[in-house]
Amino acid sequence: MCDEAKLARWAKDGLNRRQFGLLTGVAAVGACAPMGASGDGAIAPPALSERQVSFTTSAGTMDGFFVAPVSRPSPAVLFWPDIAGLREAKRNMARRLAARGYAVLVVNPYYRDVSGQQFTDFADFAGNDGFQKVRPWRGKLDAEAIMADAASAVGWLDSQPEVDTSRGIGTQGYCMGGPFTFWSAAAVPSRIKGVASFHGGGLVRDDDPLSPHRTFDDTQARYLVAIAQDDDAEAPDHKTILREAAAEAGRPAKIEVYAGDHGWTVPDSPAYDEAAAERAYADLMALYDAAL
Repeated sequence: MCDEAKLARWAKDGLNRRQFGLLTGVAAVGACAPMGASGDGAIAPPALSERQVSFTTSAGTMDGFFVAPVSRPSPAVLFWPDIAGLREAKRNMARRLAARGYAVLVVNPYYRDVSGQQFTDFADFAGNDGFQKVRPWRGKLDAEAIMADAASAVGWLDSQPEVDTSRGIGTQGYCMGGPFTFWSAAAVPSRIKGVASFHGGGLVRDDDPLSPHRTFDDTQARYLVAIAQDDDAEAPDHKTILREAAAEAGRPAKIEVYAGDHGWTVPDSPAYDEAAAERAYADLMALYDAAL
């Protein structure tokens, strides 16, 4: 899992802000490239519209970033960022999804305390006491809070003209956002049909009745649970627990360990691995093709 000691080691090894910036730029170019063609015959990406948004929840005013194709209403995706929150790396990931035909809402999970972007990139988070800053914000994000937020976010999405409400909604989350996807699907089972967790932390919580692995029965979704290899080494039984829980509930689920360390799918993460990230992205597209 993403932890302070690991970030401190990365920083000490010289993964400074400039190196992160270079990595983010290279990854963003790849993430926004047209898919399915190359060279002079490359297909131009579709026109997209994007905007900063806000809407009311039971806890206040949630804000986020929304991007969608302009050509037609599209199936929606509720996107939960990792611990560093809303930032350009996440907006670029959303733009790539939108270019594939999805209306994507990246939410600010910390809206109860702050609005908008708090860290420029993961280097900013790692180098400027990000854990200490977010700890009190993160502490408020239990299952009940996220389920209420998800219901509000889905209600907002369904009111947007860019969203095709005849199609199911997908949700994807990274790091701390992994469990949020499970709780989202349990909160709005009639709408959320595809769930993807990437290197999600805390998917199996032994003493918690709302542990994500105990929510399969409450959903109507298909699942992709992409586990980091170092997370699996720390908790090798979790994948089996998740697989057994999904099977018992009759929920279709691909639960696999990928050849990447925690954070491997996120372009501005020090653990970013392009090959493994592209495999995870292809699996995400297969999930949404089947579920939405």
